[in-house]
Amino acid sequence: MDLFERIAGIILPVFVIVAMGYGYARLRRDSVRADMVVINRICMDVLAPLLVFTALAAKDFDLAHHGELIVAGVLISIGSGVLAWPLARLLGYDVRSFVPPMMYNNCGNMGLPLAAFAFGPSGLSAAVALFMASNLVYFSAGIKILESGRNGASGRFFDFLLNPMMLSMLFGTLFAVFHIEVPATLFQPLKLLGETSIPLMLFALGVRMLDINFNSWRIGLIGAAVCPLAGLLTAALLENLIELTDIQRAQMYLFASLPPAVFCFVMAERYQQEPNKVASIVLLGNLASLVFVPLGLWAGMR
Repeated sequence: MDLFERIAGIILPVFVIVAMGYGYARLRRDSVRADMVVINRICMDVLAPLLVFTALAAKDFDLAHHGELIVAGVLISIGSGVLAWPLARLLGYDVRSFVPPMMYNNCGNMGLPLAAFAFGPSGLSAAVALFMASNLVYFSAGIKILESGRNGASGRFFDFLLNPMMLSMLFGTLFAVFHIEVPATLFQPLKLLGETSIPLMLFALGVRMLDINFNSWRIGLIGAAVCPLAGLLTAALLENLIELTDIQRAQMYLFASLPPAVFCFVMAERYQQEPNKVASIVLLGNLASLVFVPLGLWAGMR
């Protein structure tokens, strides 16, 4: 029960902020949508990249000890997308709407605190490694899927490296590998700015809830189940293929059980890729984590 209460304590504030965004949008109606376009762009180009950079450049993050775990995280993210793709085709969903959220789970604002709760301070470093793995897959393969079939969206293969999120991850990795310490007077404001992206993205999600209809709830329910189940299935297949410590194995299963990330909605909004459906997937997925996260912890610690 204590673990369930901890999980609920992390998830319930998510819905409070979403509800506030929804209430504000109901009050202001169409005028708020234009405002959120600007806020979403700031989140994508500045705040969320700072969140990634400060997580990787933190003094307590040791990249060298988590090579196998990073490989596992990359394969879980790719494997979830591979499993979700034929299902999207079968159900008649647009692959660009359904598959990227299955590949990018909420390993940041949910995965990091959950890892600290479940495994103590020492578990946070492994969670950051998985966070890095998930970002690597989403901001390369995931964005390519989002851009596919769009006029003028395709470019040179390595153009994705110029994405602010990828640049922040590359610089953060360099700081981690070479143990470059950012002065505290600079690191703290960067970290504070990065952390503001989380409530802002949740608030924007609440605004988008105005546009959700019955069809959106249906894809939301399916996505809420497919994301963690595909992740857990991939983790089970990897368990005997990658050599992990007991704690790393438990971290892998926790990572695999997480719901779609809120950032998937922000990207869907930017590309105008059925953002109302992606919003439903994200919202219901986070609610379903009350079931799937304990399942992931049980699978990892059994």
